[in-house]
Amino acid sequence: MELAKSFDPHAIESHWYPHWESRGLFKASFDASRPAFSIQLPPPNVTGTLHMGHAFQQTLMDVLTRWHRMKGFNVLWQPGTDHAGIATQMVVERQLEQQGRTKHDLGREKFVERVWEWKEESGSTITRQMRRLGASCDWSREYFTMDEPRGKAVTEVFVRLHEEGLIYRGKRLVHWDPVLRTAVSDLEVESKEEQGSLWHLRYPVEGTGESLVVATTRPETMLGDTAVAVHPEDERYRHLVGKHVRLPLTNRLIPVIADEYVDREFGTGCVKITPAHDFNDYKIGVKHSLPMINIFTLDAAVNENAPEAYRGLDRFEARKRVLADLEVAGLVDSVKPHTLMQPRSQRSDAVTEPMLSDQWFVAMEGLAKAGLEAVKDGRTRFVPDMWTTVYNQWLENIQDWCISRQLWWGHQIPAWYADDGTPFIGRTFEEALAKAKAAGKQIRPESRDPDVLDTWFSSAFVPFSTLGWPDESRMQKERAFYLPSSVMITGFDIIFFWVARMIMTTLHFTGEVPFRDVFINAIVRDAEGQKMSKSKGNTIDPLDVIDGITIDALLAKSTQGLMLASHKQAAEKRIRRDYPEGIASYGADALRFTFAALSTHGRTLNFDLKRCEGYRSFCNKLWNATRFVLMNCEGKDTGLDAGAPVELSFVDRWIVSRLQATEQAVADSLAEYRFDTAARALYEFAWDEYCDWYVELTKVQLQSGNEAAQRGTRRTLIRVLEALLRLAHPFIPFITEELWQKVAPLAGMTGETIMLARYPQAQPEKVDTAAEAQVAVLKQVTNAVRNLRSERNLPPGERIAAFVVPKQGGVEATFDYVRFLGRLGDISVAAAVPENCATAVTDAGTVAIALPKADPAVEREKLQKEIARLEGEIGKVVPKLGNEAFVAKAPAAVVDQMRQRLADFEAKLAEVRAQLARLG
Repeated sequence: MELAKSFDPHAIESHWYPHWESRGLFKASFDASRPAFSIQLPPPNVTGTLHMGHAFQQTLMDVLTRWHRMKGFNVLWQPGTDHAGIATQMVVERQLEQQGRTKHDLGREKFVERVWEWKEESGSTITRQMRRLGASCDWSREYFTMDEPRGKAVTEVFVRLHEEGLIYRGKRLVHWDPVLRTAVSDLEVESKEEQGSLWHLRYPVEGTGESLVVATTRPETMLGDTAVAVHPEDERYRHLVGKHVRLPLTNRLIPVIADEYVDREFGTGCVKITPAHDFNDYKIGVKHSLPMINIFTLDAAVNENAPEAYRGLDRFEARKRVLADLEVAGLVDSVKPHTLMQPRSQRSDAVTEPMLSDQWFVAMEGLAKAGLEAVKDGRTRFVPDMWTTVYNQWLENIQDWCISRQLWWGHQIPAWYADDGTPFIGRTFEEALAKAKAAGKQIRPESRDPDVLDTWFSSAFVPFSTLGWPDESRMQKERAFYLPSSVMITGFDIIFFWVARMIMTTLHFTGEVPFRDVFINAIVRDAEGQKMSKSKGNTIDPLDVIDGITIDALLAKSTQGLMLASHKQAAEKRIRRDYPEGIASYGADALRFTFAALSTHGRTLNFDLKRCEGYRSFCNKLWNATRFVLMNCEGKDTGLDAGAPVELSFVDRWIVSRLQATEQAVADSLAEYRFDTAARALYEFAWDEYCDWYVELTKVQLQSGNEAAQRGTRRTLIRVLEALLRLAHPFIPFITEELWQKVAPLAGMTGETIMLARYPQAQPEKVDTAAEAQVAVLKQVTNAVRNLRSERNLPPGERIAAFVVPKQGGVEATFDYVRFLGRLGDISVAAAVPENCATAVTDAGTVAIALPKADPAVEREKLQKEIARLEGEIGKVVPKLGNEAFVAKAPAAVVDQMRQRLADFEAKLAEVRAQLARLG
C-alpha cells in the first residue's frame, strides 16, 4: 500500500496500538539465554485521570522499555493501579451525599460493595489513557492493590512482621484528620505558612504572688495542659521548679518542671505542656510521666475532659470562648501577629490535630538501617545523585510508621480482639482463634479490628508481590529474571512514601533490593515555570495535546469544578491568552518526543506547546523524507543482490559514518537517563544531516551517477532510513512502525514489527573521518554560496559562476554537489579571487561568486566589518590565554580548543585583509 501523502497521527495510533496489544507483543518473556530488564509503573490512583506528570513519566518508562525490548532483553513493564484508600472513599461518599445519604446508611459491607462497583465502572480510565500515549506495559499482568493476590501478600506481611515484633499496637500521638476522621501519616501532612496570632497567657503560681507567662498559638489546648516547663539553668524560674500553677479555667493544679528542651532565650522561657495535643510536648510528657489529657473528640470538638462550659464546641469556636474568658480574668498578657506553619491534611486540607490514639505501627529502626546500607554500598543508586542525600536524611531521622487508618475502604487489619482487648493476629480468623485459645482467651468473627491499612503499606510490596510472593514456586522462577528490577522512575515527592518503603520491605522479605537505579524525574510546570493549577488555568490534559480541543470545549473543561468566581475568571483569562484558538492536534509521537527532549536532570520541566509544535514538524519531516526515499527506491535496485557492484560516494560514506556516531550518542545517553541528549542526537541527525543534507545530495547521484553509484546511493538511502526508524522507535513508536513497514522490505529486513527488530548498534569500523571532513568542506562552500546569493538578493533562477581559492586540495570533489545545491552555472578552483566578485572566508578557503556589477565600495565595507568581527573575537581570546592562572587551572582540552580558535581567527583575518588589499 502506498504511503499516504500526509502524516495523520490519529489514524496511525488507532491502528497500531490495538495490533500490538492483541498480538501479545508487550508480554514479559522468560528466556534464560537473554538478559532481563524490568520496571515498575508507580501505580496511579484508581480515581485518577492521566495528567502531564503521568504522561511525562510514562514516556520515559516506555522509551527504556521499548529500547531494551529491541536490544533483545527479556522485558517486563509491570502495570497496576492503587486502591487509594482515602481518595476513593471520598469519591464514593460524595456520590452518596448527592443522594442525601451517608456511608452509615449503607453499613460497611454494602458501602465497600458500592466502592467496588464504582471501581469497575470508572477504575480503568487512566489505563485506557495510557494506551493512547503508547505505553507498552504487560497488561496481562496488571494488578490492583486490592485484588486477591495483593490481599494475600498484605496479610502475610502483616502477620510475619507482627510475629517478628516489628508490628505493634500502641497509644501514640498521631496526626488526625478531623474531617476524614482518620489518622494520617506524617508524610500526608503539609505544613503551610499562614498568618495567625501568638498569645501570652498568665498562669498564677500556687501559694505565691507570682505567675508564669506562657506563649501559644493554640490557646484552646491549654484546657489539656498538664505542666509548665522551664530550663533547669534559668535563674529566673529555678526557685519555682517543683511548685504548681493553678491552670486557668479548669482549676487544676499542674507542676512546674525543668527540662533542657526549653529554649530560655525564646519568649518568656516558659512553655505550656499539652502532651495529648503536641508532638514535642508528648515526648516531655513521657519523659516526666505526666498525665495525658485528650480534650477533643474525633471530629475536633471539645470533649468531656474539659470544663463543662466548653464541651461540644468546635476547637476554633472553643478558642474564641477560652480567650474571652481569660480576658475577663485578666490573664491574657499580650497578643501579637505571628506567622506560623499550619499542618494541613493533603487529602481534606483540614488543619490536622495531634491526637492520642490507639493505632498500629511498624517499628522502622532496623528496616531503615538496612535501607541506608543498600544505598551506601551501591546496590541501589539514585540518579541524579543529589537525591541520595534526601533519602539518607529521611531514613536517618525516621519515626515508627503508623499504618492503621480509620476507613472502610482498604485492606482490613487481620486482628481480632478478646473481651479484655488483647489482639490476636492471623492469616484467617481460624488461625487467630487458635492463637487466642492457646492463650486461654476467646475471640469472635465480629470482633475484628475495623481499621484498614495505609494505602502505601500494600503498594510497598509490589516489587515482589507482583512476582508471585508469597507463592514460593512462582516467585522462584520470576525473581531470577525480574528482581531486582532495573530502574524505578518516579518523582521526588514519593521518595519517602513509596521508594524508601519498597527498598526496606523488599530487602526484609527477599534479601534483594527492589531496583538497581532510582531515576528521579523532573516535575512538570507550565511554559513560564509556574506550578500547574486548575485555578490558574495553566493545566494541560495530555489527551488534548494528542487529539486537539476547541477553545470553547477547553474553557468548559478547564473551569469545571472551580467554585470561586475569581478562580474561574483567572483561569478563563489565562486560557484565552495562551490558547486563543484552542489546542491543535499534535499526536502522541510529538508529545512523547517533547517530553524526552525536555527531560534534563533538573528539578523542574517547563512544558511549552511550541516545542510540541516543533516536534510535530519533525514527524512531518520524517514522513516526507520517507516518501521521497520510497519514490526513488520502490521497484528499483536497492542493492539487495550481494553480487551486484556497488559504489559508495564520499557522501554515502559520510551519512553512514554519522549514523554510527548518532547510534553511540543515543545509547550512551539512555544508559545515563539523559533522554534529552538522546532526543537531541536523534533530531539533529534526522533533520539536519539525513533530511536537509543527505536526501538533497542524493539527487545529484540519482540523476548523474553510473549504475553502481546509483545502486549504492539507493542502498544507503534506504538502509540508513531503516536504521534511523529503529533508532527513533522508542521515542516515537507510532510513526516509526508505520514507516518501517514500508521501508524495511526494501532494506532486506524481515519481521512482524519494528518493536522486535534489533536496535541499531554503532559499528566503529564504519566511521569514516575522511568522508566527514570532505562533507564538512562541501557544507562550508555550499553555505557560503547560499549566503552570498542571499545577501545580494540574487534570484534563485540566476545561474551564476562561483570560485574557490582552497586552503588544501580535494575541494573539486564537492563541486557537482555545490553546483546543484547552490544553483550555480559553474564552479571552479581559482588561484586568486577574480575581479567583480562577492567573497566569503571559510575554513575550506575563500569562496567567491561572480557579480555582474560588483560595487567595490560595498565589498570593501563588508570586508571591513568582517575584519572588525574577527579582531573582536581575537580580543576576547588573547587575554584569557595570556592569563597564567587561567591556563594553569582550566582543563587542558579547553585551553587547546581556545588556542585552536585563536589560530583559526588569525588565519581568517589574514585572508580577509589580503582580499581588502586587492580591492585597493
